[in-house]
Amino acid sequence: MKSILSIFIVLCYFNSTAQTNTTHQADIVIYGGTSSAIVAAVKAKQLGHSVLVVSPDKHLGGVSSSGLGYTDSGNSRLIGGLSKTFYQKVYNYYQDIKVWHWESMEDFHGEGQGTSAINTQSKTMWVFEPHAAEHIFDTWVAENNITVLKEEWLDRNKPIIKASTTIKSFYTLSGKKIEGKIFIDATYEGDLMAAAGVSYHVGRESNAVYNETYNGVQKEVYQHKHNFKKLKISPYLSPRHKESGLLAKISNQNPGKNGDGDHRVEAYCFRMCLTKVPHNRIPISKPEDYNPMDYELLARVYKKGWKATFQKFDGIPNLKTDVNNHGPFSMDNIGMNYDYPEASYEERKAIAIEHRRYQEGLLYFTATDSRVPKKIREEMQKWGYPKDEFTDNGGFPHQLYVREARRMVGDYVMTEHNVLGKSDTNASIGVGSYALDSHNTQRYVTAEGHVENEGDIGVEPPHPYKIDKGTILPKASECTNLIVPVCVSSSHTAYGSIRMEPVFMILGESASQIASLAIQNKVKVQDVNYKELQPLLIKSGQILENK
Repeated sequence: MKSILSIFIVLCYFNSTAQTNTTHQADIVIYGGTSSAIVAAVKAKQLGHSVLVVSPDKHLGGVSSSGLGYTDSGNSRLIGGLSKTFYQKVYNYYQDIKVWHWESMEDFHGEGQGTSAINTQSKTMWVFEPHAAEHIFDTWVAENNITVLKEEWLDRNKPIIKASTTIKSFYTLSGKKIEGKIFIDATYEGDLMAAAGVSYHVGRESNAVYNETYNGVQKEVYQHKHNFKKLKISPYLSPRHKESGLLAKISNQNPGKNGDGDHRVEAYCFRMCLTKVPHNRIPISKPEDYNPMDYELLARVYKKGWKATFQKFDGIPNLKTDVNNHGPFSMDNIGMNYDYPEASYEERKAIAIEHRRYQEGLLYFTATDSRVPKKIREEMQKWGYPKDEFTDNGGFPHQLYVREARRMVGDYVMTEHNVLGKSDTNASIGVGSYALDSHNTQRYVTAEGHVENEGDIGVEPPHPYKIDKGTILPKASECTNLIVPVCVSSSHTAYGSIRMEPVFMILGESASQIASLAIQNKVKVQDVNYKELQPLLIKSGQILENK
């Protein structure tokens, strides 16, 4: 999976980072460059605090500015506060006719997910180009005079400096010392949280842990169309000969019993932005180490008559698309990310490179291989990477879509019971509404000798649900000045609903409001009084009721 060249490049990058032994201080230190991190920073600054964003990323906004332009909005009416402000900024951005380079505003007829693409009543827009989102985040940071240290990585080989349960400082790989009163870990991976000694979980809990139904192994649970259910495809190199060995990307491990917990993590992918516009298109080309046999499973799917290749090419402005996983063999690189959550930076980079090569190869295979139906090949040949997106990365997204990594285990753990309306809270800091949604976690061989995917769930809640304050707070016995709005305290199945970008922004804003009160009242983040917090969240436009 890891080529020698890839590893060499990564090691050179980290070893060449300049050593600068300087100290940076702020009331509220936010680690991460995600959408949640930027919203948290804006809120903290609005509340009058000194703020420092320490971002491992060069480009701000996480996957919101890295290809995920077709927003997983759920019930958009329940997205408030600065999260809603972001989508209003998107709306305002596209009111300028000068940003419509490849089509006119009038000709754009995209649709949003669960909402209209453009809501003229609320002046929000729910689909957008990657560079537009990055521009909005960058402008937001500049307007609020927020200090951002980009490409600064937590030094995971140096212990975080703590006084009992209070973080005092941490170091970056470049030698910077970062000091603060309150720390917010707004990364997808939860590295600061883990380094602070906070409890967390990786993988799926068994259903028995929280008395759930949709956690753990979910064999033959078919709630989407991302499976081989009726196709009955052989997993072997030579279809009728088990001794020939397995095709690429198929596990030789026992998939486990339904409901049992395991170490497996739902699949990642890059949310790719593609275009058909000839003058703005970088042609799809053969990636390094391309092996057409890596896509033999897809060839067999086509042979069975599958025709949904372009089903999730969701339209975004300027004749581009946000491409998501769809079908039994697609953009999700199933089973190739299990090590990612706890991996070193070098190992994560290698995993991301492998995911990129997989998806580049998938596009190339679909556009060129004779095993692909001619009509599909000809259609794919019309697509390419946009020249005006990810201009320093060959038109390819910067950020791997890390759907789930570590999840904190606090005193309060959200479960599917919250999402499905069987449990409620009196300390709401935001509302979620998306389905319990997990992508597949493994591709295995069934007892009948066929290939199958496992782990995909999609259960709609009966109504929106409230997110408890404790969801973003560690146990007080472990850390009293850390807030975690992304790797939240939840079960795997509940996280499938919470893990949407608008919700991460909602929780980022609530995190900064809690941080502000903790500083103001000189108390632990866990001791912030909800009766004091609630009216401040409401005043800022946050929506706390699931109605």
